[in-house]
Amino acid sequence: MTHDVGYLDRTRANAPRVPVTKFTPLPVSAGTDYETAAASQTDQVLGATGAAGDYLAGVLIVPGTTSPGAVSIKDGNGSDITIFAGGAGSIATLHPFFVPIGARCTAATTPGWKITTGANVTAIGVGSFT
Repeated sequence: MTHDVGYLDRTRANAPRVPVTKFTPLPVSAGTDYETAAASQTDQVLGATGAAGDYLAGVLIVPGTTSPGAVSIKDGNGSDITIFAGGAGSIATLHPFFVPIGARCTAATTPGWKITTGANVTAIGVGSFT
């Protein structure tokens, strides 16, 4: 399976899309910071403080059971964006999987990317965070 990560950064608006497969990870240019989120966290800020312009390359989702909870992200104080719905029997194995995002935080009020995890699932946000 291949996922394409596009750059939403205005300075790289015409940058080529980067194919991401299980054999080809995200390039270092996608960000070198990471932030872990334990199970059952709500609106955990990615980075020390979070800021407008922070880049979220993607989220590695690590299920603890075959019925893990949901994972969502939020751009500042915006609405939750569900990136994994979870639920009973939602996965067949406990293999971690990567959800590419490729976006910058645009929120000016309480800026920074935030992540929420349900029960029995942890996550690792990868990107460039403040």
